[in-house]
Amino acid sequence: MAVNDKGDITAGTRFTVFLAAPEKRKGAHDGEGEEHFPEASVMVAFALHLLQRDAQRVELHPDGMHARQHDIEAQLKAAGFRFTAGTERGSCVGQYVRDRQYIDVDFRSGVGDVVTEIDGRRILAECKGGIVNTRHAGPQSRLRTAVCEAVGQLMGREQPSGERHVAVVPYTRLTDRVATRMAPRALRAGIELALVKPDGSVVYVRSG
Repeated sequence: MAVNDKGDITAGTRFTVFLAAPEKRKGAHDGEGEEHFPEASVMVAFALHLLQRDAQRVELHPDGMHARQHDIEAQLKAAGFRFTAGTERGSCVGQYVRDRQYIDVDFRSGVGDVVTEIDGRRILAECKGGIVNTRHAGPQSRLRTAVCEAVGQLMGREQPSGERHVAVVPYTRLTDRVATRMAPRALRAGIELALVKPDGSVVYVRSG
């Protein structure tokens, strides 16, 4: 991963990983392998996006399984962050700093995947991952479900006045279509939909 001297994500950055497809899905994808966008990597990409938009401190709350499946510490270090304090030896849990920007990682559940504050307004996001270059029915169904689950998790939360809730999933043509259909009702419920591309750029779906 690379960032320029302003901390912005560069064109060469990728948040996805390519893995060999299992036998039942071989040939059902574009390119030489399946392009996976792990949930933890979606969280990191969205956290960096928020830091670009003047957040100073962002909390990441992955669960243990997603942290084991993706090297959050290595990804943050590659983005220019330095690990400064931790509570669990050998895990990604702890505080990371880059200049005056901070990312705090811990495994607390029920508090949102990504949490920050910008201009006095709290932002809480629920994130999901998936395979972004697949044509196979199984992974495509999981992408549809990912959009619905992220929105549903936020629907089940209290939303204090002024708090922003954002459902964040990988960008694909499929998730774009699903999010566009859901956007009018989701926005009326106070839930934004954000799609993250493999380079870390974020597209907000504003209306259907």
